[in-house]
Amino acid sequence: MSLTFIKNQNSDEEIFEILNPIVRTWFKNKFKTFSEPQKYAIIPIHKKENILVSAPTGSGKTLTAFTSIINELINLSEENKLENRVYVVYISPLKALSNDIEINLIKPLQEMASQSNKSFGIRIGVRTGDTKAADKQKMLRATPHIIITTPESLALMLSSIKFSELLKDVQYCIVDEIHSLAENKRGTHLSLSLERLGKMSEDMIRIGLSATVAPLEEIAQFLVGSKRNCKIADVQHLKKYDLKVISPVSDLINITQYQLHHKLYSLLDELLEQHKTTLIFTNTRAGTERVVHHLKEKFPKKYIENIAAHHGSLSKKHRLDVEQKLREGKLKAVVCSTSLELGIDIGFIDLVICLGSPKSVARFVQRVGRSGHALHDTVKGRLIVLDRDDLVECSVLLKSAIEKKIDKIHIPKNCLDVLAQQIFGMAIQRIWNVDNLFKLIKQAYPYRDLQRKDFDEIIKYLAGEYSSLENRYIYAKIWYDQKTKNIGKRGKLARVLYMTNIGTIPDETSVKVKIGEQVIGSIDEVFLERLKRGDIFVLGGSTYQFLFSRGTVAQVKAVPEKNPTVPSWFSEMLPLSFDLANDIQKFRRYVEDLFVNKKTKEEIIKFINEYLYLDNNSANAIYEYFNEQYLYSEIPDDRKLLIEFYHDEKNKKYVVFHSLYGRRVNDVLSRAVAYAIAKIQKRDVEIGINDNGFYLSSYQNMQVLRAFELLTGENLEEVMKRAIEKTEVLKRRFRHCAMRALMILRSYKGRVKKVGRQTVSSMILLKAVKAIDNDFSILKEARREVLQDLMDIENAKKVLAEIKSGKVEVKQIHTTLPTPFAFNLVLQGYTDVMKMEDKIEFIRRMHDMVLAKIYQK
Repeated sequence: MSLTFIKNQNSDEEIFEILNPIVRTWFKNKFKTFSEPQKYAIIPIHKKENILVSAPTGSGKTLTAFTSIINELINLSEENKLENRVYVVYISPLKALSNDIEINLIKPLQEMASQSNKSFGIRIGVRTGDTKAADKQKMLRATPHIIITTPESLALMLSSIKFSELLKDVQYCIVDEIHSLAENKRGTHLSLSLERLGKMSEDMIRIGLSATVAPLEEIAQFLVGSKRNCKIADVQHLKKYDLKVISPVSDLINITQYQLHHKLYSLLDELLEQHKTTLIFTNTRAGTERVVHHLKEKFPKKYIENIAAHHGSLSKKHRLDVEQKLREGKLKAVVCSTSLELGIDIGFIDLVICLGSPKSVARFVQRVGRSGHALHDTVKGRLIVLDRDDLVECSVLLKSAIEKKIDKIHIPKNCLDVLAQQIFGMAIQRIWNVDNLFKLIKQAYPYRDLQRKDFDEIIKYLAGEYSSLENRYIYAKIWYDQKTKNIGKRGKLARVLYMTNIGTIPDETSVKVKIGEQVIGSIDEVFLERLKRGDIFVLGGSTYQFLFSRGTVAQVKAVPEKNPTVPSWFSEMLPLSFDLANDIQKFRRYVEDLFVNKKTKEEIIKFINEYLYLDNNSANAIYEYFNEQYLYSEIPDDRKLLIEFYHDEKNKKYVVFHSLYGRRVNDVLSRAVAYAIAKIQKRDVEIGINDNGFYLSSYQNMQVLRAFELLTGENLEEVMKRAIEKTEVLKRRFRHCAMRALMILRSYKGRVKKVGRQTVSSMILLKAVKAIDNDFSILKEARREVLQDLMDIENAKKVLAEIKSGKVEVKQIHTTLPTPFAFNLVLQGYTDVMKMEDKIEFIRRMHDMVLAKIYQK
């Protein structure tokens, strides 16, 4: 295979020349000229070449993909050669996006028909989970030439007896927002569906549409699989950018909570007043609701009916209503979490605000790309920061965004649960030889390194060769003939069972928190999976220690005298990308070198200003922050891991690792060190983690350095497997994997199994599979998902390897107070029991004490 970046774009004349006169006239009347993505991609699509188009939101990507296709279909229509079958499959990650495309496709076709006084008879249909049975039946009689669908619905169509016949000669497959699919198991599932579709339609070309993402070569491979060529159109320099990091106050330390709160909402009001429509991104759903509430409360005459919240916990009806009002220009502002990041058409937005760091450059570019949606508009974005760590992070993030340095995407590999589901679907479709099936699966990019042993184990599970699983009502789903090496579907219910249980998105529920039989309240499942025995959290204003969970009940005990170790917002926060974390560490090193070389304050501020595109206030704030850390101790960076020892006023001992690698890596390192301490000293320690580091704490002495020195890149995987073995996170992820592998059925003979019952089944099943083999395929997948997708063990191994090689030096410091860089990490344990004004006062007090220590030296 070869991946080729397209260097030269075609001229308007060259493109107009290949178009049908009807399409040509419509395009000239509507747009006059082609956009840059269209100049790169229309002719390669016309020539039937696979292509990935990466371009900002609002640059005409959708029309780029469809222009050649509409042209082809109109040619066929005029020659009376349009058949009753599917020519184009358009796959979107969102059902709402599917509706958008139907509107954006039907309208151009109607306009072309109107101006040419012709009827083309080109049919467009949407098939998602919301499509009614009657509409599906109509599609069999009058088949859509262009079908708009989701990854899940495509898999259903491929296993449908009647509809799969209509997919046998698909000419084009378009995957929209491919970057958002590639990084999760929906994309893994889709990659296998694309191979199945490609097997049925040998001449099908694949077209991927992506926002700014990296590395593009890997996304292109994900699109086309391992044996096909692909062109890449990287069109990133289209728009003007107006991006800034701003703070509501000039001093982020010497400020009261009241002043900060007042200045923040005054700043938001000022920005909203200056713009017609503003989109405000927060990083949590609770934050979204809070911002809407405060804006309405503080400015009741301005913001009542013209401001709205939009996030995943709100009803579908509410979200669609908000989107429609945005399109109609009826809203002054919408506050959302991550729900409006993808390319739903939400009309004209002239400003995007990010409250706090979006944690990755790609996500930031995607968010601000929602503004200036028309082709030549300016993309306008503001990052509002509220503390010094956020200021540094957002400033480096902004630099990377301006310089087009995008962090790398993580694509899950060899997901065995998805594999089991898809093999079952393929066996329903037809009889397969397992050797040919294995070859086909390995053509999908996420499975290119699949081991035959893992594949064979999935076949054995599906064929019912583990007889002890029948005690758990898990029966054979396929037949397997050892002589012919063929597989096929087993049982009359196989198709119904598959159709009613397909998908990769797990069911979620809330978990009751109890002391004995007394219900205290409830927490989200995502929060539960973060808890370890002994963790302390706040619920309803009181502190509780987690003991264990069964089903959808968490047992706790009240510990009113203790501070929480896991903040309530922890499970909602987006993790910092590893690439951006490394860039922040490099910046730290550059600044410390200036301090070491005795540069003046003016020289250092000049460097910060030029390096990070900041104003003087922000550059001065970063200077003061780094200067205090340097004078008090030293600055950790990409070549120096600082381990800080100190104890608080209650003589509780803390060991802080200044490991700015992002939370996914720190999750691995902190658990591994804590596990090693438990083995050496036979005691548990408290853990606190964030993107900038982690701490271990105990009232007793901890042999932290000894434990840390035992860890290597070679043994980390085994240590972590043991560390997560009895955790909530593994139990929960095993349930998800068992559901995807159809070991646990959500729906059976019309009865739906609720999450509580699924959880109980999963706990019993976990014991059963461990009895068969502690490395049973679906349990193995659950461990892989925890360590590679949820956490980041690969980069954690890199960190340990760099320490071992001496590239990263480990330094210890002993302090009586935490260093400035440790403030936010240490404060994390207090966040749920302190009022916001107390937190700000706490940091200010610590800051004053650190300054006093510095000036005593």
